[in-house]
Amino acid sequence: MATPDGRTYGGGFGRIRESLPSTLSVVSVLLAVVLLSPVAWVLLRAGEVESGRAASLLLDPDTLQIVVNSLLLVGVVTGGSLLVGVPLAILTVQTDLPFRRFWTVVAALPLVIPSYIGAFAFVSAFGPRGVLQGILAPLGVERIPAMFGLSGTAVVLTLFTYPYVYITTRAALLSFDGTVIEAARTLNHNRREAFWRVTLPQIKPGIAAGALLVALYTLSDFGTPQIMRYDVFTRMIFVEYSNFNRGFAALLSVLLLVLTLGILVWEARVSASREGAHVSTTGHRAGRVPLGKWTVPALLFCAGVAFLGLVVPVGVLVMWLFRPSPGYAAGGFEFQFAYAWNSVFVAGAAALAAVLVALPIAYLSARGDSWFSSLPERATYVGYAMPGVVLGLSLVFLGLKYASGIYRTLGLLVFAYVVRFVPQAVGTLESSVLQVDPKHVEAARSMGDAPVRSFRRVVLPQVTPGVFAGGALVFLTTMKELPATLLLRPAGFETFVTYIWQVQEQGYYGQAAVPALVLVGVSALSMLVILRGSSDVT
Repeated sequence: MATPDGRTYGGGFGRIRESLPSTLSVVSVLLAVVLLSPVAWVLLRAGEVESGRAASLLLDPDTLQIVVNSLLLVGVVTGGSLLVGVPLAILTVQTDLPFRRFWTVVAALPLVIPSYIGAFAFVSAFGPRGVLQGILAPLGVERIPAMFGLSGTAVVLTLFTYPYVYITTRAALLSFDGTVIEAARTLNHNRREAFWRVTLPQIKPGIAAGALLVALYTLSDFGTPQIMRYDVFTRMIFVEYSNFNRGFAALLSVLLLVLTLGILVWEARVSASREGAHVSTTGHRAGRVPLGKWTVPALLFCAGVAFLGLVVPVGVLVMWLFRPSPGYAAGGFEFQFAYAWNSVFVAGAAALAAVLVALPIAYLSARGDSWFSSLPERATYVGYAMPGVVLGLSLVFLGLKYASGIYRTLGLLVFAYVVRFVPQAVGTLESSVLQVDPKHVEAARSMGDAPVRSFRRVVLPQVTPGVFAGGALVFLTTMKELPATLLLRPAGFETFVTYIWQVQEQGYYGQAAVPALVLVGVSALSMLVILRGSSDVT
């Protein structure tokens, strides 16, 4: 694992300078420019709106309400994720919670369920004429509160994003030096005081990192607000685009990008405080805190979160799976094997393209020794932070205005996936490159190998695990991407996510059971990689 200053843990070689060919820098910069181009396209589209009209649209009360709704949702979901994720991390790391190994895994698993699948599962379970309504009907309960709007959206997103906070907080707790807590106890601080004065300040960076991921996810999520009928940026951008108000959709996209940039600036300031965090050098951890009379409440808390985040959505999908299929399947909503093949094909193409793009960028970042070397790598994260609906809209504008030949083609769709998820490949590849001894590369070149040949003979075999890991991560994430797929897929080209979206919009939840369960299973593979990489799951 590389540190920001180039040092590595685990025997790596860090950012040791090599005589890098200038071609590598040129190629990396050109790739970074191409990956940044969607930002330019959406800005150009917004700039085409007449200034007076733009000002009127931006100052319209409905637009201001969208801003308020989006910020309110981000605040509520982020706060809720902190209230769920931080206690779960503390319970599974620092206490004698019974069955800690089990709860450690279960607490992270809701992350494998795409939020839009969780949303339609909750609507199916708790919405009008849902499962709960059917159970209560014999008791005379004819109506239950509607699970829509801010409350429903916030509950669903909190349940399926709190693992970000849980995972990062848990990692911070595992790296925390227990001797610091013991020193505080010797100064007559009780456990509560030691936590607030010692532990919490040291793990704040980890908590903030998880909160950032939750905030960015919430701001960029489209499926859940659309299903829950809550007007936020992503939903209204899609609605305005569908109603051919594309200038207004572009203006909303720019506003959303500004809010996203604001969150990233806040994260940069928080990152500056991470240098003060104390990482364990002794491997010593403080003793586990006995829960005592709080054991049962702690178990109920863990079980309640697991029930809502896992049992309810998966149970609803399984229930729909075994229900008899009504006749509407014959009317055009039956699932076809071609949809699965389409998902695998485009995800595989995106994974391959992302790895090819990431290789030169990751190598330059890992082996360069100047600020310029890291610029292409940092540029890739702009696309990662760009909400999928904004990315899709920018490429729609590109296709309609300047490149009609690629509009709604598989090439443009795969390009969108690469822009969105190439940082995942860059990160894994850079870590792998840092483990390669540069002396081996220099030795190959001293024997007459050209840079490309020495890379192929020496570096590539050693970074192959990183290549497969990065490609697998892009593949798994691409399988779940919804808004970009909806906006950019070729006519008649259906995938898992587009089929799920179509049938849920028609209220045919049962038809989504098989593809939704497959998507959850595919997502679980990525979670297994994360959990296997944990230093402690006990």
